[in-house]
Amino acid sequence: MPFLTDALPGTGGALRASDDDFAVDEVPAYGAAGHGEHVFVRIEKRGLTSPEAAERLARAVGCAPRDVGIAGMKDRRAVTRQWLSLPPPVTPETALAATLDGVTVLEAVRHPHKLRTGHLRANRFRLRVRGTVADAAARARAILGALAAPPGAPNWYGEQRFGRDGDNAARGRAILAGERIRDRRMARLMISALQAELFNSWLAARIADGLYARAIAGDVMHKASGGQFVCEDPAQDGARVAAGEIVPTGPMFGERMRRPPDGSAAAARELAILAAAGLAPGAFAAVRAIAEGTRRDAAIAIADVDVTAIAPDAIEVSFTLPSGAYATTVMREVMKESG
Repeated sequence: MPFLTDALPGTGGALRASDDDFAVDEVPAYGAAGHGEHVFVRIEKRGLTSPEAAERLARAVGCAPRDVGIAGMKDRRAVTRQWLSLPPPVTPETALAATLDGVTVLEAVRHPHKLRTGHLRANRFRLRVRGTVADAAARARAILGALAAPPGAPNWYGEQRFGRDGDNAARGRAILAGERIRDRRMARLMISALQAELFNSWLAARIADGLYARAIAGDVMHKASGGQFVCEDPAQDGARVAAGEIVPTGPMFGERMRRPPDGSAAAARELAILAAAGLAPGAFAAVRAIAEGTRRDAAIAIADVDVTAIAPDAIEVSFTLPSGAYATTVMREVMKESG
């Protein structure tokens, strides 16, 4: 993947030398109401994925893991604080009294309904980079300042999306070719990894061709105020991209994905991504039941940036990203990692 800030030198160093070096605080979409049959719990977890933490918590309070609501998935190798929901008849008192390895219940408040995937506004990250160059703090501030300017940082999918061995997308391609997987959840995961790989390819081509902060005919644009529209005037819409009013969206291929108009420059670029991957335009039709397709913003806003030198060869970086964005890809730009 190309660097958007290639002209700015990176900090070097290593991210996540220990779990404590990678801290995440979830910013919920709304607060718990204080009444209702369900219980929202704020947990701190270490060394566990979100589903693993949810399963341990379910066993501790006596409910089925499938009944635990999770707004967003968090890394295993991190200290993360996030909200889950527990079903009736679990009470706040029961949740707060739960004792389990790797998970601490920090708060428990009643709410009328289960927490659903995506009920999440943002994530606040506090990350430590060790083994950096001497002027790493200044370098990090310069890079993050550039990334914070409209339209924002590239909205790459991070390595977590592609599995521990990095082969989830290849398995998704095999499913498109006819391989059957009985586990529907696993099949959806593999197809989503392939969609993410294709999106990253689209975004890489956009940056390489100097089109990251520009508009082209047929672009499906996302308005900061909400809603989408098709670009018909690249000059006018390009100015709006530069002002942060709108952002181009890229393809998460699927039968129900909104497509650029046939014959447009944007449509040609998306078809070229499929062709380069050896896929036909209708390749995702066979998996429409588990991968409908959607659009993903090319860029994401970075807020609340702070950089502190904590040692001659270490820095602490903090920022807030919208849900669905990957801090590791932002740090890749900061550190100038390869890949």
